[in-house]
Amino acid sequence: MAGHSHTHAHSHRHVHIDAEAGDRRVFIAVVVNVGLTIAQLVGGILAGSLALIADAVHNFSDAVSLGIAFFARKIARRQSDERMTFGYVRAELVAALINYTTLIAIGVYLAYEAILRFFSPEEVEGWTVVIVATIALVIDAVTALLTYSLSKTSANIRAAFLHNVADALGSIAVIVAGALILLFGWHIVDPIVTLIIAAYILWMAFNEVGDVVRILMLGVPPGIDVEELMDAIRKVDGVEDIHHLHVWAIDENRNSLEAHIVVPDDIAPDARAVKDRIRALVRERFGVTHTTLEIERASECHEFGNAKSIGHQIGHHH
Repeated sequence: MAGHSHTHAHSHRHVHIDAEAGDRRVFIAVVVNVGLTIAQLVGGILAGSLALIADAVHNFSDAVSLGIAFFARKIARRQSDERMTFGYVRAELVAALINYTTLIAIGVYLAYEAILRFFSPEEVEGWTVVIVATIALVIDAVTALLTYSLSKTSANIRAAFLHNVADALGSIAVIVAGALILLFGWHIVDPIVTLIIAAYILWMAFNEVGDVVRILMLGVPPGIDVEELMDAIRKVDGVEDIHHLHVWAIDENRNSLEAHIVVPDDIAPDARAVKDRIRALVRERFGVTHTTLEIERASECHEFGNAKSIGHQIGHHH
């Protein structure tokens, strides 16, 4: 699951080697995780263990997220062109949204199946469960090692790394379940563990999907208070008022702002200085790196003279 998907550009001198080596590791991790998913699914079906199938789904979500991270790393590096003037930075967000949505559907389905099992428990083949889950644990550990060093520089890969750690814990839970079934014949442990894994999958997906949706919906980036931002801009020397304000995130690293700034008639030639002051303010205090400002004379915009409603001031296009 490409959670907080963004690749930080390293300094351009060695970006090529870093990027290529990083891509190769991510690719290996994807292949290994897909293989593991298939093994767990087959094992789960043969052993009649829902917990193994749930763990397989969890692993598959990892493989998918690593795959998304892999392709999105490549796509996000593409330059902007005539068709995509913002570039391809949101590729990861779109992919992540698809990924989380699928995960939520799967999590709900697994929980439903597990609950059904409480009413009609099924025999589970303990040995198969323990063996397959142990293999999964080893592979999760290896994948975590593969992605650990990369996770320090890229939030995208960090998300994948954390998933692998969570996966390893899931596999341990399944091993415990298999052991309890072998030792005491407690078949009910299987749906219990399934519910725990399903709950974790759902919690994780709901937690992450909000941020993705907010960016795609052009929401105000977290940590920016629009009222506070407008007050700060109004206090800038030479600003009479502000309206048509929009603040949004291009991706997880870059925030944008556009606004119409009203200046007194007498400072017409000095409008650039006002713009520079506003740019510096929003960059330093609010972390907005990209600003588009339109300057209007006070006499031109009488329609806004007394309009103090926030609707007018915030992106209310006539």
